[in-house]
Amino acid sequence: MTDITLFDAIYSARALRRLKPDPVPEEIITRILDAAIRAPSAGNAQNWGFVVVRDMEQRRKLVMIYRKASDIASEIYKARGRPAHMNEEQYRRFMMSGAYLWDHMGEAPVLLIPCLHDRHPPPRATLPPSLQAIYEG
Repeated sequence: MTDITLFDAIYSARALRRLKPDPVPEEIITRILDAAIRAPSAGNAQNWGFVVVRDMEQRRKLVMIYRKASDIASEIYKARGRPAHMNEEQYRRFMMSGAYLWDHMGEAPVLLIPCLHDRHPPPRATLPPSLQAIYEG
């Protein structure tokens, strides 16, 4: 792997929707997850985990769920209409690109699913008095 600068990475990032079916080596997945767990979080809570899905049947089930969500998202995008910063052709390509991903996501050899841990708010009595007055938990 070639090292690139932070700004090279930011300026060259693209949303890839055409996925290769080639197996992904374990060391690549490990490196990606190692980078992901270093993302900042409030209070350094790190209240997430990742599920790595390689099994074809499990990927197929997840894709069915994703497809339902994407149909809802598609309707929301259509209801909002074209964003002002896009012309009609850009918006058409944007919508088609998303639809392609929705239709072909199951072809990816592995899915990395980020998951948030359920966190409950702190008990009201543990908060400073100034916050207890506005806290509804």
